[in-house]
Amino acid sequence: MKPFQLSSLVLIFSLLVSHLPLFLSSYHDYNDALSKSILFFEGQRSGYLPQDQRVTWRANSGLSDGWTYNTDLTGGYYDAGDNVKFGFPMAFTTTMLAWSVIEFGDLMPPSELRNTLVATRWATDYLLKTVSQPNRIFVQVGDPIADHSCWERPEDMDTPRTVYAVDAPNPASEVAGETAAALAASSMIFRSSDPGYADTLLKNAIKAFQFADNYRGSYSDNSNIRDGVCPFYCDFDGYQDELLWGAAWLRRASYDDNYLSYIEMNGKTLGADDNINEFGWDNKHAGLNVLVSKEVLQGNMYSLQSYKASAESFMCTLIPESSSSHIEYTPGGLIYKPGGSNLQHATTISFLLLVYAKYLESTSQSVNCGNINVSPYSLRKQAKLQVDYILGDNPKGLSYMVGYSNNHPKRIHHRGSSLPSIKDHPEFIACKEGSFYFNSTDPNSNVLVGAIVGGPGEDDSYDDDRADFKKSEPTTYINAPFVGVLAYFAANPNFS
Repeated sequence: MKPFQLSSLVLIFSLLVSHLPLFLSSYHDYNDALSKSILFFEGQRSGYLPQDQRVTWRANSGLSDGWTYNTDLTGGYYDAGDNVKFGFPMAFTTTMLAWSVIEFGDLMPPSELRNTLVATRWATDYLLKTVSQPNRIFVQVGDPIADHSCWERPEDMDTPRTVYAVDAPNPASEVAGETAAALAASSMIFRSSDPGYADTLLKNAIKAFQFADNYRGSYSDNSNIRDGVCPFYCDFDGYQDELLWGAAWLRRASYDDNYLSYIEMNGKTLGADDNINEFGWDNKHAGLNVLVSKEVLQGNMYSLQSYKASAESFMCTLIPESSSSHIEYTPGGLIYKPGGSNLQHATTISFLLLVYAKYLESTSQSVNCGNINVSPYSLRKQAKLQVDYILGDNPKGLSYMVGYSNNHPKRIHHRGSSLPSIKDHPEFIACKEGSFYFNSTDPNSNVLVGAIVGGPGEDDSYDDDRADFKKSEPTTYINAPFVGVLAYFAANPNFS
């Protein structure tokens, strides 16, 4: 072969390679990602930090939380990049951590199972405090307007730690219902190791559910607290799904037929047939349908058949080959829904895909999607595509999990991460003094390992921009379902 022919072939090959979608062929260390996804929660802790705290650039914070009500509301998690403790998303985060353990805990390395239990208990210890007083539920700590006008470390925050409480007969069905779900699900994962604590969780779950059901309505309709919870974690989609969700978890945790009857009798009136194809901190419909379907698939409860039908309708919308597919995907293959923090949809939906695949496989069933039959393998394949996209198989070649791979977001929208640690800079940094760090183009001072950011836009675009909070802010409810998802793929990297 003549030299010029060889060089021409090399050039052509190079051009072809440069245009190949390289993001389709990477290898991922799911065990490493699992460890980091759990570690993230230590960076979100509020209250007195323990001696074995691994995120060492954090320190104690929020130590007077609850004083205006003469009660202890220390602990729990900051939900995102700010310093407010929002009860609604925190309870959902807790439910999803517990559900991750229920379905996939047996696949976790013992050390990571322990870390997940610790992360869950950090939340449940706090949630127990929120329902500790009769006919009252504490739904939030921290004035979000004041907090969001500052850029402060949690250790420095001097904004009002306003306590938002709902007293009967004022309603808080969605927060109380989700808290019931969180405590009930968590009681299951502590049953073998700490039965006394499990009993406490279940007893308080029942109490929270009674509050939710007896005083029906949305907490964000309450004029006394509306300005504090809206527009941040307003109830946009109604409280009815949380009543069914809480009852479903109490049924699973307690085996009490009264909750089964509740789900059967109230399904239609509470919108179980609405078949809303969404799952997240505000809308539980798709998750509810998957959860309840377990008993139907096992042949126990034909009366709940409508929940299974809705769950399978949802699964069919996620399969591109299905005639009923209508979920939007980015050009790079990421599930996309309009609004901020898009990866919350990718992680929760991936979780549901894997859970439903598990339920189907255990009963040797598949999903009929009209023109095709969808196997558990197909559902897992769809979930894996989302997981791998998040970890770096995307047009940007960027891991959307901080600290995973060498190419990840460096300027996330997170106060504690972007400001120097109190251990490196012990001097107080006041509200507006933090703006210097917010406006800086430098990488964050501290790496919040394991944090999954809001994610790219509908065209797969992502600028590593601290100010673009819809894309660059991590949240606990993005990470929580991903713990279970990663546990599955860490144990089954070559699933079948």
